[in-house]
Amino acid sequence: MPQRRADDSPGAGTSGPQPPGRPAGLAPGLVDRYGRRATDMRLSLTDKCNLRCTYCMPAEGLEWLSKQAVMSAEEIVRIVRIGVDMLGVRELRLTGGEPLVRADLLDIISALRLAHPDLPISMTTNAVGLDKKAAGLKTAGLSRINVSLDSLHEETFTQLTRRPFLAKVLAGVDAAWAAGLGPVKLNAVLMRGINDVESPALLAWALDRGYELRFIEQMPLDADHGWTRRNMITAAEIRELLSVDYVLSADPRERDGAPAERFEVRAKVPGSAGATGPVLGTVGIIASVTEPFCSDCRRTRITAEGKIMSCLFSREEVDLLGLLREGASDEQLAERWQDAMWIKPKAHGMDHVGLDAPDFVQPDRSMSAIGG
Repeated sequence: MPQRRADDSPGAGTSGPQPPGRPAGLAPGLVDRYGRRATDMRLSLTDKCNLRCTYCMPAEGLEWLSKQAVMSAEEIVRIVRIGVDMLGVRELRLTGGEPLVRADLLDIISALRLAHPDLPISMTTNAVGLDKKAAGLKTAGLSRINVSLDSLHEETFTQLTRRPFLAKVLAGVDAAWAAGLGPVKLNAVLMRGINDVESPALLAWALDRGYELRFIEQMPLDADHGWTRRNMITAAEIRELLSVDYVLSADPRERDGAPAERFEVRAKVPGSAGATGPVLGTVGIIASVTEPFCSDCRRTRITAEGKIMSCLFSREEVDLLGLLREGASDEQLAERWQDAMWIKPKAHGMDHVGLDAPDFVQPDRSMSAIGG
């Protein structure tokens, strides 16, 4: 995969290529050509991570961005303010890499909360070290936590993440719950022949503790570019795996643009054909590849170096931070952001890709370098 030079600063004398402008007279906000309006902002705080998950990053890691290339706390606060106050952003998710490795994380969250008292601010984390920081994050103003957790078995966890940190992750999950960072949501990527058989047990564990589990189809965002559709566990297969122990029925709540399709979960009654117990909770399935939800996508993404990505799978990026560092006004930055979202593609198109995906071209960035 093409690597970014450590001394590459997005503000070094150029604002980068400019997207075509939107037609005049459109309503304000982050609207695209297909009538979708982005209100959910995903903002990456860093590309660094202390795990090396096989579906995301190579074993040796990546060439990290320099400190200068990454948005400062002040720049983050300004960009979020423009998104919320001028462009209709209604939710903020802080992502990485791994946000917990950023030394000024609490300062960033405190500043964002001070500027936006009512804004839902969540964070996606691998939870390594979260047990020591959960209470402080809550005090700073974080609303809730999403934790990546693919296995409850130490050997399997280590195989997937290339780090023996399962105990640290579980301690972090419990600490988040105790600190009031709920609902605690867990994200699990199932890998064929590795952790797919664990899915019912993982769901049982989450339901027993009141956590919200979402299974995610593996996406072609691994830095090793080893993804194939043939080897991916699909949403249909996930439902089949869970059906051994559970009955899933559609959640009556409206999906409302959420990436996860939610299901109510009932346990099967042993020895009684078709009988089920009461609703135990819910489970979500994010089927970005086989059952895409592009038509109702409401997300806008900002990478750690301030690039706008209108789609997680986009091969086009628009530089916002470079323009900011050149002295642009809030209005100019908002207009650049609107123009970038106007050219958002109608769909990523992976639902039409064949089993061996011979024509599919992955984005240059891996997930850790985008921010999920």
